[in-house]
Amino acid sequence: MNRFLFFLLYLFAFNSVAQQTGYVDFKTVKALLSLVPEKQTVKGFVTYEFKILKPVDSIFIDAINMEFQNIYLNETEISYLNDGKKLWLKYDFKNDAIYNLKFNYIAVPKKAMYFIDWDFEEGNKQIWTQGQGKYTSNWLPSIDDMNDKIEFDLSIEFDKNYEVIANGKLIDKQTSNTTITWHYDMQQPMASYLVALAIGKYDKKTEFSKSGIPLEMYFYPEDASKFEPTYRYTEQLFNFLEEEIGVPYPWQNYKQVPVKDFLYAGMENTSTTIFSDSFVIDSIAFVDKNYVNVNAHELAHQWFGDLVTETSGSHHWLQEGFATYYALLAEKDVFGDDYYYWQLFDYAQELLEQDKTEQSTSLLDPKSSSTTFYKKGAWVLHMLREQVGDKAFKTAVKNYLLKHQFKNVETDDFISEVEKASGQDLGEFVKIWLESKSFLYENCINSLTKSSKEISQMFELDEELKFSSFSIEDGLNRYWDKAKSSRVRAYLLLKNEINSSHSSIIKKAFASKDIKIRQALAQNLQQISSDFKESYELLLNDPSYTTIESALYNLCVNFPGIRLKYLSKTKDIQGFNNKNIRMLWIALLLNTQEGEDLNAQEFLNELISYTSPKYDSETRQTAFSYLAAMHVFTETVIVNLINATKHHNWQFKASSKELLDFLKQDEKYKNLITKLEEKPN
Repeated sequence: MNRFLFFLLYLFAFNSVAQQTGYVDFKTVKALLSLVPEKQTVKGFVTYEFKILKPVDSIFIDAINMEFQNIYLNETEISYLNDGKKLWLKYDFKNDAIYNLKFNYIAVPKKAMYFIDWDFEEGNKQIWTQGQGKYTSNWLPSIDDMNDKIEFDLSIEFDKNYEVIANGKLIDKQTSNTTITWHYDMQQPMASYLVALAIGKYDKKTEFSKSGIPLEMYFYPEDASKFEPTYRYTEQLFNFLEEEIGVPYPWQNYKQVPVKDFLYAGMENTSTTIFSDSFVIDSIAFVDKNYVNVNAHELAHQWFGDLVTETSGSHHWLQEGFATYYALLAEKDVFGDDYYYWQLFDYAQELLEQDKTEQSTSLLDPKSSSTTFYKKGAWVLHMLREQVGDKAFKTAVKNYLLKHQFKNVETDDFISEVEKASGQDLGEFVKIWLESKSFLYENCINSLTKSSKEISQMFELDEELKFSSFSIEDGLNRYWDKAKSSRVRAYLLLKNEINSSHSSIIKKAFASKDIKIRQALAQNLQQISSDFKESYELLLNDPSYTTIESALYNLCVNFPGIRLKYLSKTKDIQGFNNKNIRMLWIALLLNTQEGEDLNAQEFLNELISYTSPKYDSETRQTAFSYLAAMHVFTETVIVNLINATKHHNWQFKASSKELLDFLKQDEKYKNLITKLEEKPN
């Protein structure tokens, strides 16, 4: 048999029957990287140190579609096999021996590393990574198995006009005429999916935790005014979690970096959270959509996920459930107890709806939904803490983290620590909360009503309204008057259909100074009688983009004859980063008769411009939606839509493809689309 073919068959057999972690332990990776954004290429020189645990005659490194040169083992050139997925090294590796491996490589990553806005002159040029899953091996030869934890030290050479951020502590910068080489040092091991880098035009502010950990917060220079509302409460969140968890923050520093078109809300790369720049907000947006929960969630992962890491997807709740739960605890410290209980109430409603669809799964099922891992996981921890008590729970969490730090864990590792700390047998708890597919909604609601006077009163008033002999309006009024908090009143407005006939309750809501009550009113009161016109108009002054957007739309629909009055009042408001109010404003103007006299084409061109790759995917999708509703598909729109079908964000890509396929059904557009698709980039 051909020796090469024999080697391939051997490697296939090895890979299919054995976990490499039983044979080899990778200790350190030191990588010197040079990135060429115009070619979307990574060039690297990498040094590995590893220990052989059992005699073996081949090992591998995960490396997707890479080219290799100059591969040396202990300073001796060695033969290798590159199968496009792994770099295989055939050698007589000795038990308990330490080896040093070096080589050069080139990668053109198709995923995990994203080159943003390098295709055109304008835009926010960035490079960032997202490795969760088994993706880091697309740009850095590494080990996809999360059970092999390695100390990664990255050095990155790049254009001196950009900031380069990576895991660990920046220990040196070497400057040449055109580039800077940034040297980052990690002192502890981590799973490969947590390796990260981000490159862009950034400024930075640094604060320090009570324990002296540097908290480095990055922002775009043009967003300096948004720094405070974006990172509001960061130091408080950090100090709370470190104290609540009871284990010191395990890394040298903590960095947070916003990026354009990120795939998720945020990602907890070790010491370096990368998050979506849609959370970079001003003080008004803070009321509607802030970064606090994501901030706390990714920070909690630095312990739950980064310090201790699941062995497999069957134990994913040990990361996401814990991060969700501890984020809520941190928000509780900021916003108060009842905020915490209302969030748990919302989670319970979502889990109940999931149960009704009969798609619920066990918390230990690796194929469970995010809702299960995150929100059911958080509920399990809340209920477990109630059962065993604060002291035992906190002791167990601390012991669990310290015992398994920088290692991998399973659910039994945590449960056994809780049993030791509490003296309780948790077999039944595990059975009904972790192994069962169903969600124990009634148990959770009973817990909430015992803990929160607000939620307890809300349920009491719901029952009273449900079985009341009073008229609907009288019942709603009694509900409102008895409610002792704005949250309960806002819930009343959102849950019940409020219309202009409920005049007394509407007057009370309009008179409220509470933003959330007025927001609920704007969203739920869509038909506006002339009696409430002046009061409703005042909602356009509220410091809430959500309120203004709903109020502007509803006023223009209900009073089309004076639409220009409302448009004039809101003409300078952009809204969130996705320009939600600005685009609504343009759409309303273009659907106004007088709009033709007010530079309609200019505003239409502005709306079309928001479909450009210059803007983030959320802004582009909003623009496409408005243009589709207006059935405006110019060649520019179609070109940008075709571009969107190649975007790295799968949700934006899918919605764009769906719209493009819809257009292809119309002969008017089909030929044009085909012609444009065939046109070279």
